[in-house]
Amino acid sequence: MSNILVTGGNGQLGSELKVIADLYPNDTFFFTDLAELNICQHKAVEVFVIEHKINIIINCAAYTAVDKAEKQFNLANKINHLAVKNFARIAKLRNIKLVHISTDYVFDGKNHQPYFEDDKPNPQSVYGKTKLDGEIAVQAINPANTIIIRTSWVYSNFGKNFMKTMLNLAEKSNEISVVTDQIGSPTNAFDLAKFILNILPHISNKSVEIYNYSNEGVCSWYDFAVAIFEIKKINIKVNPILSNQFHTTVKRPFFSVLNKSKIKDSYKIKIPYWRSSLLKTLK
Repeated sequence: MSNILVTGGNGQLGSELKVIADLYPNDTFFFTDLAELNICQHKAVEVFVIEHKINIIINCAAYTAVDKAEKQFNLANKINHLAVKNFARIAKLRNIKLVHISTDYVFDGKNHQPYFEDDKPNPQSVYGKTKLDGEIAVQAINPANTIIIRTSWVYSNFGKNFMKTMLNLAEKSNEISVVTDQIGSPTNAFDLAKFILNILPHISNKSVEIYNYSNEGVCSWYDFAVAIFEIKKINIKVNPILSNQFHTTVKRPFFSVLNKSKIKDSYKIKIPYWRSSLLKTLK
């Protein structure tokens, strides 16, 4: 029986964890968001952990507004780096399991083959840099039974994400343009949530381990959009464009496919194909 703190409880992954928490009746879950627990208030986090006898932390909280982060470095750094460092400190001090969610944005996207966990990071944005700084802080403190999961292109029926943006745009227009030269792998938040809760009892490592997780398969944002409209039988014209035609202040990785062989070997899992999971979500 475990007392599990889930931060970012109203985000995509946190919301999916809520959906399946009832399947784990022996565990007690504490879902928090900013209103319940400000993770930037380090002492308050420690008090919460002590008072609720937390023995597992799943940190889903993050500053994920990639464009806004360029102008809000301090806030992004507090959430993605310093708060994560505090979680690691508490985890080590109190012998707590820690699962921290990170991102493909720690890489520069210049690879031509899927990224392994030990490939050299080179973030190109404030978001990516602060997330990497969080990883580095966890590894420096090195609490036992801690894992970092890097993921990419997360979507669900909760929160803001690419899938929901496409469906919203389709209600307002019969033609849209989507970049075709950024390649990655979508991650269904429900699949990731289910995986995390299933492996919790099996996490047993002396040093921090980093794993990659996304759904199987590879696509462009254009392919992803087309698949959404095909499944929903929405008649809309999708124009492929290049990244330099899309106005943004942030360099996004052109190729951020993650190699998942380590996580599949370590936990003996099969990961669903991205279109299969998209179909289930949209149905």
